[in-house]
Amino acid sequence: MNKKICVVYTHHKLGDLIWQLPYIKAISEHHSQNIDLILREKTQAKNILKDINHINFISYNNFRKGFFYWIDVFKLIKIFLKNKYSHVYILDKVNKPAIAANLSGIKNIIGPGIGNQKKWLTVDKVLNDTDKNLSYSEQSQKILKINNIKLNNLYPELEIDLDRISNQHLDILPEGKKIAFGIDSFEDYKMWFEENFVELADLLYKKKLFDYIYLICGPEKSYLAQKIISLSNKKYFIDCSNKDLTGVIAAIKHSDFFVGNNSGPLNLASALDVKSFGLIANDAISELKYSKIEFITPEGYKDNTWIRDRNNMKTLTTKKVFDEIIERISNES
Repeated sequence: MNKKICVVYTHHKLGDLIWQLPYIKAISEHHSQNIDLILREKTQAKNILKDINHINFISYNNFRKGFFYWIDVFKLIKIFLKNKYSHVYILDKVNKPAIAANLSGIKNIIGPGIGNQKKWLTVDKVLNDTDKNLSYSEQSQKILKINNIKLNNLYPELEIDLDRISNQHLDILPEGKKIAFGIDSFEDYKMWFEENFVELADLLYKKKLFDYIYLICGPEKSYLAQKIISLSNKKYFIDCSNKDLTGVIAAIKHSDFFVGNNSGPLNLASALDVKSFGLIANDAISELKYSKIEFITPEGYKDNTWIRDRNNMKTLTTKKVFDEIIERISNES
């Protein structure tokens, strides 16, 4: 039987998708062929994953709830039947793709099997219900392990044709040295304060480490970039809040290093192999251990302690961040 492989991942956050890249690649390598993906449109995956060689085709499904639940199931069934997949891998516990694959008559449906999902899979080896407490990365690692799929690299890697991306965003590519600040997050309590970014920029500028700083944030948080520019009154900031993910990628890839909150752009920078400093005070660095992110935390920080109060980010001082960046850059030179 000819094999045709599809991998489904339903989460909408960019960072969550990036964490799954090693496991998607491992599935492709296991079957010795390129694979298709089904993802949420919000991930902009057709743009950011376009240059990855082992990905053949990407379909979008929005995985909605309520009235739209079964509409999305039927959309999945249509995709499955059209492509005649022999294998469907589901990298999270959502039932919808498992139901659609089962109703499509797919012979090999593999997933975590947590909760009701196990009823729709075609494999007996599934995760335990207690495994729902594992991180998304650890769940995917266990799915691969129990299905005898070798994982050669734990760290996310994102292949990008930089010329293709850069040509779309020449307006943010001036001559000179550039760095990037990731200034927003889906969870506000993870965000370092705008005043701190302004102070850090001043200190780094005195060290002649940049000519321009990219301010990376989503359009809904553009007020953060505007506040930083207003507080600083300097001309070296480039506001990227109006850019899509290809613009964000262009900015990050043209940066000597990235400094930012625990959010999608931080994970993106690390996957793009750009030196990445993660500012962590209110959440767990252990959740990010399968990455090349270099963490900067306050004095007395305790891992796996969740503090949902943004004011606690003030315990991570500008001086601490600046000193650690300088020390780590100096150690590399």
